[in-house]
Amino acid sequence: MSIKKKLGAAAATGVLGLALLSGGTFAFFSAQAEATSTFATGTLDLSVNPTTIVNLKNMVPGDFTTKTFNLKNNGTVDISKVLLKTEFTVTNNDGTPANSDELAKYIRVNFLFNQDKAILGTWLPEDQVVYQTTLYDLQNMTPDAVENKVFHEHLEEISGLKKGDKDKLFVQFQFVDNGENQNQLQGQTLNLKWTFEGLQREGMER
Repeated sequence: MSIKKKLGAAAATGVLGLALLSGGTFAFFSAQAEATSTFATGTLDLSVNPTTIVNLKNMVPGDFTTKTFNLKNNGTVDISKVLLKTEFTVTNNDGTPANSDELAKYIRVNFLFNQDKAILGTWLPEDQVVYQTTLYDLQNMTPDAVENKVFHEHLEEISGLKKGDKDKLFVQFQFVDNGENQNQLQGQTLNLKWTFEGLQREGMER
């Protein structure tokens, strides 16, 4: 081989080497694995049926009524507590605001009883969600409507409302007769709103 050809071959080899160093590709083995995660939140959906528990007219002192209603967890997660919040307005029968909330002091909740959280079907005071208090006083309270206040080993669910479950509650309202003239309460209407607020269960390791 001539000197010229040898120099050309050496130059070509050098160029090839630079190409491999700067941008060449190499064959190698590889493997891949993928992992995915999903975080979906649950829903809280609490319903009360019927939505109108009491609708009484022409009441006089001493009248009382007992009604039932259901609380149901329609959501996808368990509820740990259902807090009862009380609001009311007192108006004259012509729709104008009453001068005071005195009527609320004479509408008494004799009991609010959760049948599904009772101790072996009893109707004891400690079974009651609310036991003898007026609507006036109840507005400053937030009792748990699905709690059993006394633990009993035979109860499968002493508190809360599992998804898909419902609790049946009994309530009795009474227009208290104080034995005196109560003419100042004539011609008034008390509009009561009970709000049942479901709270989530505690977070836990999943």
